[in-house]
Amino acid sequence: MTKTPLTWLYVPGDRPQTVTKALACGADVVIVDLEDAVAPDRKEYARTATAERLREPQPVPVHVRVNALDSPFAAADLRTMAALPGVSALRLPKVTSPHQITRVAAAVPPADRGATPLHALLETALGIEHAFAIACAHPSLRGIALGEADLRADLGVRDDAGLDWSRARVVVAARAAGLAPPPQSVHPDIRDLEGLATSCAHGRTLGFLGRAAIHPRQLPIIERAYLPTQHELEEAETIVKAAATEQGAQALPDGRFVDAAVVAMAQRTLSLAARGD
Repeated sequence: MTKTPLTWLYVPGDRPQTVTKALACGADVVIVDLEDAVAPDRKEYARTATAERLREPQPVPVHVRVNALDSPFAAADLRTMAALPGVSALRLPKVTSPHQITRVAAAVPPADRGATPLHALLETALGIEHAFAIACAHPSLRGIALGEADLRADLGVRDDAGLDWSRARVVVAARAAGLAPPPQSVHPDIRDLEGLATSCAHGRTLGFLGRAAIHPRQLPIIERAYLPTQHELEEAETIVKAAATEQGAQALPDGRFVDAAVVAMAQRTLSLAARGD
């Protein structure tokens, strides 16, 4: 069974020793960042160091966030990273149109495993408006997600609740395009673990699955927040057992109505719970 990723840990590409530590810290996916986490005068070094570190397959999936597609660094980032055996996918920042995805998919050389998977980060109002078109742009696109720091600045949003419409838009676009539910954007305060847990609980209600992190101490909080609770697990087991003995819509002993959609949700809950075993 493929492990459903819940934790995505960002690490700066110009710190190869930190990348090595990140690979052993328990994150489901490690994201080596060549963009925001790297100063302009260290971009070339970050690319070279990352290429050296990822020249062999890695023990966990590694994504590389390249520089913005309109930057002078993007072409070399894409060309270098796509060919590395240790890179599982490329993350494209500040995507605003489906044409950017198709251009990257055409320009990136295929790896030994075939087309390199792409993930788009939507970080502007224009990107949110084009969310569904971006999500459907090319078969190589495997996921979309928000970049909330840039989006917050672009929208002039001061209250966190002001991002909820954009969050829901991305969740719906991913689902409509047949992609996996997106992970939440990072919680920037690495000391505020209580706030992180509260935010993750809210993200679950919006349809996110898992979350990006910027420090290993955030990983267990995220995983715990997104794994089913004991009550949810017991409820899912009851629904699936009832569905196995009856056909069509039915009512449980407590009066709850169960149909195919409810059963499918229960099966997803059981599958996610198995991931935590």
